Amino acid sequence: MRPPADVRAAYKAAPHLTHVELSWREGRVEHWLRFGHPVAEQRLDALRRIASFSPGSVFGFVRWASNAYGTIISRIDIVRVVGSGEAYQTLPFVRRGGNLLLSIKGWPKVEKVLHAVDAVEALGLDPAEAAPDYWRHVHNRLTVSQDPRAYSIDQHRAWLARRRIDP
Repeated sequence: MRPPADVRAAYKAAPHLTHVELSWREGRVEHWLRFGHPVAEQRLDALRRIASFSPGSVFGFVRWASNAYGTIISRIDIVRVVGSGEAYQTLPFVRRGGNLLLSIKGWPKVEKVLHAVDAVEALGLDPAEAAPDYWRHVHNRLTVSQDPRAYSIDQHRAWLARRRIDP
């Protein structure tokens, strides 16, 4: 199934960016960003928009949908945007895909990820700047039904030092 013409046009306008399709139909389909810093946004209509991210940036993408019988999907993905030529995983509603740092399904586990994001913010840090290894840790722990360890300022400082010497 091909995306609509207006969505295809947005992709062609900036092929070096990664584009995320966001939708909001209250109580039916809700695709939204929990964190991240888009370099551009395009409103398609009252219910849909496209957020575009540059290579190297990280964002949290939440997808939730329901029908007459209840929730049918609850998912959060934390994605690092890849540069040209880098390997990547495909992801629905994310054009070109990215490096999945975390991918969790099911509301109880999604809620735990959202609490982990809140805890990073409570430290005064931007979750998009947190160590990618931390998001992988959260993914791995929740996958085996364990609680993840909390992110710390020391862990963040170590990540910043490592990033300076190995961009």
